[in-house]
Amino acid sequence: MMESARVLLSLLSILAIGAIGRTATQTSLAGKRIVIAASMVLDGKGRVLRDTRIVIENSTIVAIDPKAEPVDYDLRGLTVLPGWIDAHVHITWSFDKEGKNAGSATTQEGAYQSAANAWVTLMAGFTTVQSVGSPADVPLRDAIAKGQLPGPRILTSVEPLIGQGERSGAPEEIRAFVRKQKAAGADLIKLFAAGGPSRPDMTLSQEQLNAACDEAKKQGLRTLVHAYKDAVRAATLAGCTEIEHGVLATDDDLKLMAAKGTYLDPQAGLVWENYLLNKEKFVGTPGYPTSLSGFASMEKLIPMYHEFIRRALRIPGLKIVFGTDALAGSHGRNAEEFIDRVRDCGVDPMAAMVSANSLGAEALGLANQIGTIAPGMEADVIALDGDPLKDITAVRRVAFVMKGGVVYKNVAR
Repeated sequence: MMESARVLLSLLSILAIGAIGRTATQTSLAGKRIVIAASMVLDGKGRVLRDTRIVIENSTIVAIDPKAEPVDYDLRGLTVLPGWIDAHVHITWSFDKEGKNAGSATTQEGAYQSAANAWVTLMAGFTTVQSVGSPADVPLRDAIAKGQLPGPRILTSVEPLIGQGERSGAPEEIRAFVRKQKAAGADLIKLFAAGGPSRPDMTLSQEQLNAACDEAKKQGLRTLVHAYKDAVRAATLAGCTEIEHGVLATDDDLKLMAAKGTYLDPQAGLVWENYLLNKEKFVGTPGYPTSLSGFASMEKLIPMYHEFIRRALRIPGLKIVFGTDALAGSHGRNAEEFIDRVRDCGVDPMAAMVSANSLGAEALGLANQIGTIAPGMEADVIALDGDPLKDITAVRRVAFVMKGGVVYKNVAR
């Protein structure tokens, strides 16, 4: 583990001690039989259940029974659904004390910010996230899994492989990199196979992608590939699991993805909107424009992403999941991506919910555990003040959050 991750682990341990009192009441509810009454339930697979009750024991849903009693949580009048899944975040990224982009946590302040990021993400209704690109994710993931800190369930790629052409290594070196991430605790492998939308050239060759995705499968890991244009087809042919972004791919590329069962995680706008909202905080930091004028091009990228999603929606069988690329400035605002997709790209509201429920769970290899309200599934349950099928802005009004049978938020009293 990198030294920065060791520092973060130590600091998170201190935070966990301080969190014990705050989460004691929540933890004491685990193991109790809980009954939730609901007038409207979106089951996560596209169905609507009416006037029923969800029965939970320990951390698991054990029954859907309209006659179950006594009722512990009366959520009638709200929309109840599975906790959302965000397939692409950077949970440990934050701004520093000067208000500038600090990237991933490496300092004491960064550790506090990481814990805060996890908390606001959970409060926004996201009970599972996939954080792709930092060793600092590991101690945060583990602290949350042990119940030491409140936050979403985290899956992480640890270090990403940043493609640099031949300098990325021979196929056997790439295979060794994949094995190294597995040994470091990775749940998946993240690959950068291209530049950005304005410079989309491939940075990993077909042979390199073949090696990375094949070795990941041998290690029991999925692969997420940052890809644009030609890299989309190359990653699909390599048998990689999921394409991130995907802009400039052709319809034929998208049809190939559908035929291969490759997941697509585009972003409709939140990531770019966040950069524009916080450009003074990002300007001049590593990887970002050195002047404010350099952010002007980002405004032009938003309609490009919208058009890409509209095209992707027309491809039969293409599996489009929900991911935000949430980083400093957008943690806790993940649900704004739903609004962008529905309002600006024409995504059906129910499809938007399913993309962050059962389909998202399927993409993470967790379809038999999360993403659906049904017996045998983890008790990840949220409730919205409003009906997102009629008014997508209801996703901003999360009134109830339960993860694994533990209630973290309840303003529906």
